[in-house]
Amino acid sequence: MSKIKIAIVGIGNCTSSLIQGIHYYRGKKPQDAVGLMHWDIGGYQPGDIEVVAAFDIDQRKVGVDVHEAIFSAPNCTTVFCSDIPASGVIVQMGKILDGFSDHMKQYDEKRTFVLADKREPSEEDIVKILKDTGAQILLNYLPVGSEEGTRFYTSCAYKAGLAFINNIPVFIASDPEGQWARHFEEAGLPIIGDDIKAQLGATITHRTLTDLFAKRGVKLERTYQLNTGGNTDFLNMLNHSRLASKKESKTESVQAVTHKRMDDDDIHIGPSDYVPWQNDNKVCFLRMEGTMFGDVPMNLELRLSVEDSPNSAGVSIDMIRCAKLALDRGQAGILEAPSAYFCKHPLRQFTDNEAFEMMKNFIKGE
Repeated sequence: MSKIKIAIVGIGNCTSSLIQGIHYYRGKKPQDAVGLMHWDIGGYQPGDIEVVAAFDIDQRKVGVDVHEAIFSAPNCTTVFCSDIPASGVIVQMGKILDGFSDHMKQYDEKRTFVLADKREPSEEDIVKILKDTGAQILLNYLPVGSEEGTRFYTSCAYKAGLAFINNIPVFIASDPEGQWARHFEEAGLPIIGDDIKAQLGATITHRTLTDLFAKRGVKLERTYQLNTGGNTDFLNMLNHSRLASKKESKTESVQAVTHKRMDDDDIHIGPSDYVPWQNDNKVCFLRMEGTMFGDVPMNLELRLSVEDSPNSAGVSIDMIRCAKLALDRGQAGILEAPSAYFCKHPLRQFTDNEAFEMMKNFIKGE
């Protein structure tokens, strides 16, 4: 199979885990590929992915080979594959817009961005780079709350003729007006989004337990999901004005599988606090209160600890291959099955069992 050529916006922890994973699984056999949901999608394997363009705004990454940049501060995720040769792909200066929150200037360089003193590119500059590099798919890994930045790069993607994968909670594929879906349909390009759902993270665990309550006849009365972490994502989210779409995305993902929609006061889901020493480790504290047979009360408490970025990278590898499969087939617009299975906030919500079956059918071309 030919290489899947991707461009990435945001060379942070998630990109680091993704690129490490591409090289970690390259050359492995299916029986040795622990941690992947799919070894083969349409003939494409994880090692078939190649980064051909990259954009960031940090001076420690801009102008550096992308395979070196993924290990630069403030990245702090686990290094599970360090033997990666230089790629020859230099990280380009990106558009800043709202991709950087002012409150992060209060923290030391180890923890936050150091803005590069470079000329910001125009839309025409980005489109030209994407075309010249032969990129086929653009991945959005901007910080949460980057509404303007996400719309900017989404526009660049379809104007350059690329499929688009939106990993963050800015509503592009799930835009109720459908303007972005129309743009991509008219351009003959697929789009997957919004807001990546980790392999086994807080939201998928919360959804699974909520679905279990409904199927076993337990009425879910109240629930919360509190998350802490020490990466730049959690630091960025200390600015609560950037959290509206994130909170909506996570909450609606769980509401979608409740037996009956819960009152807003009875459900709280969202990022909670920044704990520097946790680095890329994310800890979720989950509580669910319900009533069983005879209105007898019960409650469940769970603590989940995961390395945040590798937890999303395996999902991202599958999303990339699904987008390439759609390009090969000439499918355009929102890819409903991959969006429902891989994202917290697709245009239409399905249960995880329904989305799993939809994904199987999508891969088979049905």
